[in-house]
Amino acid sequence: MGESMNDPGDLRPNEEAVALEPASDATLRFIGTIHTPWRDRKDCPRQGRLDGPECQLVLDPVWHNALAGLEDYDTIEVLYWLDQSRRDLIRQSPRSDGQTFGTFALRSPVRPNPIGTSMVKLVRIEKGALIVRGLDCLDGTPLLDIKPDRCAFSPKAPQKTGNQPIS
Repeated sequence: MGESMNDPGDLRPNEEAVALEPASDATLRFIGTIHTPWRDRKDCPRQGRLDGPECQLVLDPVWHNALAGLEDYDTIEVLYWLDQSRRDLIRQSPRSDGQTFGTFALRSPVRPNPIGTSMVKLVRIEKGALIVRGLDCLDGTPLLDIKPDRCAFSPKAPQKTGNQPIS
């Protein structure tokens, strides 16, 4: 999918890259694959929208039972590996307008460790796949982790029916 993202010849004005040895100091375990409508970076949105298209987080079968209880949440955090991203920029010009920023001052996918994170709306869970809205990554992106919304430490309260006393 596309050319190498580490070509020093494709820098924008004022951008700066560093020479890096291949990364080999951590091991991540991908738990599945993300399916989105976007196959090329130029088509991928800059930020996901909760009213955006439905996307799928397809978990490897060994992780299906780890989803128990997740259906009680409206919003989940998705962490993914931006495998198509270059990893050597320390200054970037995200809009090609000559204005530059340090990599850590941006939410750009171009980072030393290209971990993406999105807060998404959980639409439903079907046979080990989560249907969500709000992603902004390419089709086939490796899935790292799923967590309930960090601001909602407990699941939705069950709906009360009838005239039940409040305890």
